[in-house]
Amino acid sequence: MSTSQSAITPADPASSNERRRVVFATVVGTTVEWYDFFIYASAAGLVFGQLFFGPAGTQWAQILSFVSVGISFLFRPFGAFLAGHLGDRCGRRLVLMITLILMGIATTLVGLLPTYAAIGVAAPVLLVFLRILQGISAGGEWGGAVLMAVEHAPDNKRGLYGASPQIGVPLGLLLASGTMALMSQIAPGDAFVEWGWRVPFLLSVALIVIGYYIRRNVEESPVFTEIAERKEQTKLPILELFRKHTPLVVIAALVFAGNNAVGYMTTGGYIQGYATSPTGPLQMDRGPVLLAVTGSAFTWLISTWIAGWLCDRIGRRTTYLIGWVLQLAGVFALFPLVNSGQIGLLFLGLATLTIGLGFTYGPQAALYTELFPASIRFSGVSISYAIGAIVGGAFAPTIAQALVQATGTTMSVTIYLAAMTLVGLVATLLLRDCSGIPLGPDHEDEQSVSPVRGLSRA
Repeated sequence: MSTSQSAITPADPASSNERRRVVFATVVGTTVEWYDFFIYASAAGLVFGQLFFGPAGTQWAQILSFVSVGISFLFRPFGAFLAGHLGDRCGRRLVLMITLILMGIATTLVGLLPTYAAIGVAAPVLLVFLRILQGISAGGEWGGAVLMAVEHAPDNKRGLYGASPQIGVPLGLLLASGTMALMSQIAPGDAFVEWGWRVPFLLSVALIVIGYYIRRNVEESPVFTEIAERKEQTKLPILELFRKHTPLVVIAALVFAGNNAVGYMTTGGYIQGYATSPTGPLQMDRGPVLLAVTGSAFTWLISTWIAGWLCDRIGRRTTYLIGWVLQLAGVFALFPLVNSGQIGLLFLGLATLTIGLGFTYGPQAALYTELFPASIRFSGVSISYAIGAIVGGAFAPTIAQALVQATGTTMSVTIYLAAMTLVGLVATLLLRDCSGIPLGPDHEDEQSVSPVRGLSRA
């Protein structure tokens, strides 16, 4: 390992302590962010159709509710552009503080929002506006958390360290679903519709305070610190990114899209809504379904962590390829188990799905970080992620809902999810493994060699 790289990832005790603080801060921060993001999706599947879009009619109300989930994804690139510019110019830490506060404010206000019955069409308009703010925040959050974790990590543990912000997603889902499940018991039936759903949104205030306190005490990424000390920040990192690395951005986005489309069957609220709909084929109780989703979030967490550890040993690409096979198996098992109408089999279907999801999500932080040069890394990581989220998860619940209504069968959804999984598989095959590549600014030439197979230089 070179001297400059040693300076970036030192092995002294103080650095080890800082790394632990970074890991803890990224886990807590991303958990809070995604808790906020997922309680909206959960509420969209359970009550928003009735409360905010009811006048559209039974059939269209739920579709519009899921559309409101997807709209936020269209604004993720805007958040990613802003965060990428600030992150490459001013640092990763600043961006993480801004996104945390923005997400918390938007989420809390959703919990205070009057329904359509109270203020008419202004209610869904305001709801969508607040969801857009969540999307802008989410667009900038992930890239900053990922880079803080991976750029602090020892060379041989980037996958494991990178898994720390990744497990914030299933932890956020676990916390969101668990809180919704608890409220469905405290305020069952009509009480949940009237006020119970609001409590998880209002709890965001306390979580944001905790997250802010933890994050403000974390040191800036050593890679960015070195870039700033040399005054080598790129003036327009986004233009530089697309001028030299457009094919890479597209392929990296498709890798994530394959995971995100499938993941949003639960994180986007579709399975929750499908299983509990009073006019649907299953009509299951809300509480047990939410508990099953909560349990599957735990299996997702474990598989994500294992995949992060494994990719340090067998490579990012190989871990991904194993993950795509597992995810495809989970896709074909999902609806036969869910459609049984038995809560145990529903949980088994979700848990099986999340194993593959974890293996196609755990290595992502390390993979993305190693794909882009240091000077434009925040922009590259954030924008690829945001585009992948649009192509993948943005309207996955909406598409699933429309497919079932059009065909009368969930097999159409299975085919759609299988196709998206294969898209991710092909995109992964187009990338070479860059595990262990030096991350510091001294190695821009090496980092600029395109990892896309068939391209010598971006």
